Amino acid sequence: MQPNFLFVILAALIPTAVGMVWYNPKVMGSVWMKETGITQDTPQPRSMVVVFGVSLLLSMMLAGSMLPVTIHQMGLHSMLMDEPAMADPNSELSQTVASLMAKYGTNFRTFKHGALHGFITSLFLLLPVIATNGLFELKSWRYIGLNAAFWAICLTLMGGVICAFA
Repeated sequence: MQPNFLFVILAALIPTAVGMVWYNPKVMGSVWMKETGITQDTPQPRSMVVVFGVSLLLSMMLAGSMLPVTIHQMGLHSMLMDEPAMADPNSELSQTVASLMAKYGTNFRTFKHGALHGFITSLFLLLPVIATNGLFELKSWRYIGLNAAFWAICLTLMGGVICAFA
């Protein structure tokens, strides 16, 4: 099973696109600035190119990690990948896997299903991390909710795109 990495890269652009809207002052940007203590006069990082470059790299890592979360068929392949018989396309095991993939290879490969798994991942993986950091950093629940909601939107969209198209 070979994923379409073009869609993984496209999914990695989702946080940047959503962030342009989410952190706009007319949407949630002014709330975020108030909660972080950042103002229009706060000095910008030395190199926004580095900030956006690292952000894109991290988003690509996140998008890649969504592949096995949203595409259930990857579980079958990962479970059998070290089996010597998988290297021989004529082996009984390879034929069985090919038959299963022909019959069930597109099951649950929809945007809706991937979006569900993206949202569940944001709820049970990212929310605890964001909230724990926020609590120890003495951030407000509003700050925690703002960041958690942003990533929930991003992972929901990323999961949908990856599941349906990758």
